[in-house]
Amino acid sequence: MRIAPPEGSMNFFEHDAELNSRFDRFYAELWQRGAVDQATKEVGRLRNARITDCGI
Repeated sequence: MRIAPPEGSMNFFEHDAELNSRFDRFYAELWQRGAVDQATKEVGRLRNARITDCGI
């Protein structure tokens, strides 16, 4: 199930700067470190985008 962003904006994070900052730090950590190599992470990201029909 997809949740639509608030009317007139791109996403929920635009309404809460602190939440956006925390998410950005988490996302950076997720992609920069870990036991999984970058190529595998990218394949997973692309597969997920294709399954969810993500246009980004």
